[in-house]
Amino acid sequence: MSADLYADVTARIVTALERGIAPWVRPWSTGVDTFPINACTRRRYRGINVVLLAMEAQAQGYALNRWLTYRQAAALGGQVRQGERGTHVVFWKLREISAPADVDNDDNLRVVPLLRSFTVFNTAQIDGLPTGMTESLSRRPAWSGNEAAEELINAAEADIRHGGSKAFYSPGGDYVQVPPRTTFVNAAGYFATTLHELVHWTGHASRLDRQLSSRFRDEAYAAEELIAEMGSAFLCAHCRVDGQLQHVSYIGNWLRVLRNDKRAIFVASAKAQSAADFLLSRCSRFSEEEALAA
Repeated sequence: MSADLYADVTARIVTALERGIAPWVRPWSTGVDTFPINACTRRRYRGINVVLLAMEAQAQGYALNRWLTYRQAAALGGQVRQGERGTHVVFWKLREISAPADVDNDDNLRVVPLLRSFTVFNTAQIDGLPTGMTESLSRRPAWSGNEAAEELINAAEADIRHGGSKAFYSPGGDYVQVPPRTTFVNAAGYFATTLHELVHWTGHASRLDRQLSSRFRDEAYAAEELIAEMGSAFLCAHCRVDGQLQHVSYIGNWLRVLRNDKRAIFVASAKAQSAADFLLSRCSRFSEEEALAA
């Protein structure tokens, strides 16, 4: 990956959006499990890494979203096949640097986050792994996706009103409105739409207090919609609801935001993850599972 990780990751996502593909929609493989998971630690990848690994899994047609570093594979007795190309994921590393001389700082040091990357390989690219590494690691009970989404929505204890022909969140009234269930083509559409609006709901001052104007200025609305789309996709994956892109018309706006700001997708994905975590933590079905997430 190039030295400019922000630009490199943003370019990959922009390319997908230009093809009309939102890589965060249905971010799981065709196998049993939903999220990309480290096959050694059994911890889920989060935020922007969900998007990056989902893009690669979809592009390569991997049956499972199980990933390992080269060293992890070797420690387990596996060997990455010659010629296989790894996938880059990113993480933040805190680093102490000297503060400017004119800054009043007793220890003259400040901590700044630096973006770093490392390479992982899908288990389908590795020979010789123990059988358990190439099987589903899901420990979740087998319950229906619709039941899961219903429980998640109810646990939010939001003011959800049914009626009209439009779905929206009212910041002033602090309520979510969605059309009657019977007007949706299928249950998945209803749940995906409601979860999208609930992500907006998490941004209220009494909850996550998501302020975007200072960061995105005139593009704050487009950024909030991007956060809601990604957050609802993460939630649909948890519930195994086959969510679809809710607002295709916003793709042009998202492209403008991403092209003008190479860090925007990192900010949006982090805030989407926070919104999803907030809603999941309110639901007993998911709260224990979230405590184990990486």
